[in-house]
Amino acid sequence: MRYSLLALARQAFRGNRHWQPVWRDTEPRPSYDVVIVGGGGHGLATAYYLAKQHGVRNVAVVEKGWIGSGNAGRNTTIIRSNYLLPGNEPFYERSMKLWEGLEQDLNYNAMVSQRGVLNVYHSDAQRDAFARRGNAMRLAGADAEMLDAEAVRRMLPFLDFDNARFPIKGGLLQRRGGTARHDAVVWGYARGASDRGVDIIQNCEVTRFLRDGSRIVGLNTTKGTIRCGKVGLAVAGSSSRVAKLLGLKLPIESHLLQAFVSEAIKPLIPCVVTFGAGHFYVSQSDKGGLVFGGDIDGYNSYAQRGNLPVVEDVCEGGMALMPAIGRLRLLRSWAGLVDMSMDGSPIIDRTPFNGLYLNAGWCYGGFKATPASGWCFAHLLAQDQPDPVASAFRLDRFETGHLIDEKGQGAQPNLH
Repeated sequence: MRYSLLALARQAFRGNRHWQPVWRDTEPRPSYDVVIVGGGGHGLATAYYLAKQHGVRNVAVVEKGWIGSGNAGRNTTIIRSNYLLPGNEPFYERSMKLWEGLEQDLNYNAMVSQRGVLNVYHSDAQRDAFARRGNAMRLAGADAEMLDAEAVRRMLPFLDFDNARFPIKGGLLQRRGGTARHDAVVWGYARGASDRGVDIIQNCEVTRFLRDGSRIVGLNTTKGTIRCGKVGLAVAGSSSRVAKLLGLKLPIESHLLQAFVSEAIKPLIPCVVTFGAGHFYVSQSDKGGLVFGGDIDGYNSYAQRGNLPVVEDVCEGGMALMPAIGRLRLLRSWAGLVDMSMDGSPIIDRTPFNGLYLNAGWCYGGFKATPASGWCFAHLLAQDQPDPVASAFRLDRFETGHLIDEKGQGAQPNLH
């Protein structure tokens, strides 16, 4: 079924009783050309682009829960391409361009809202760093504008411009950035992949890899054995646990990243805003709630729930940026399971096992990378060669020294 205004009117006159399921929920077949482990945004996008761009349709996506039950449903919905380093910025700009045409491509409303992303700065040194990043963005084809304090005040008059510790002196604005509805992105990619013959298998956990020497030839799952030619891992914070089934140790630590939603208020924040003197970012949802977050919890965990010290730290950052936030009630919080790589940048590469490919290490950037991650991982699975914009995301860069230290946090993700 193709969605359109005509289809909406037709279904309305028929009492909305004839809508079809968005995707096919299937049971596994004995074998596939490619099995993708992980039914989040990255895994489903990979399946979609494998079928659409490369004609590889004998594909299964296996997910131990329901699709989108992991980080895809536990983030703050921000999309942007305001990165600095050559290994990252072209990739995220590719993703931004895919976001801009995603709803037309999928024929699905992913609620992409290019409302802008503003990073405020508080010192001359930070202004210079933001100017450098903006220049790098423009060299990679992205948009970037430096705003002075008065321009920021006109956009966001409710910020605390005269804070003695953190005076706002300006900001770096990417107008094409914004937000998208995370669940709708998952559903849209699932629908597009299913329409092209991909099997989506929920509640199907991988328990063991089948090997023929150094080659992966299949999977044992809670729904039986599945044979395949290639396996793509796209399981985010569970990457280390799944790789451990093969004795493969990854340069990844799993950490908790919390997000929060306030009670609904009238429209206040027209864009995404980030605090330059700490780690705090906020936007306003279509329902009126403020959606915000900050740093990881700082210790290794698979719990998918955070602790109060980070709640306090995030709220302090929000209060320093916009004191009015202190009048709001916090409705709920949740935590995603973030796979922090040792240099703050992702991995899209082959593994030492033939037929096994890895998509991991997304740190804070997983949701915004969804379209380009799927595009590039599909290219790698189909062609056995990296897409040019993802060529720096090699697994062996930690051994060879070709790191992409986007935030310069060094070798320990919890010390950044």
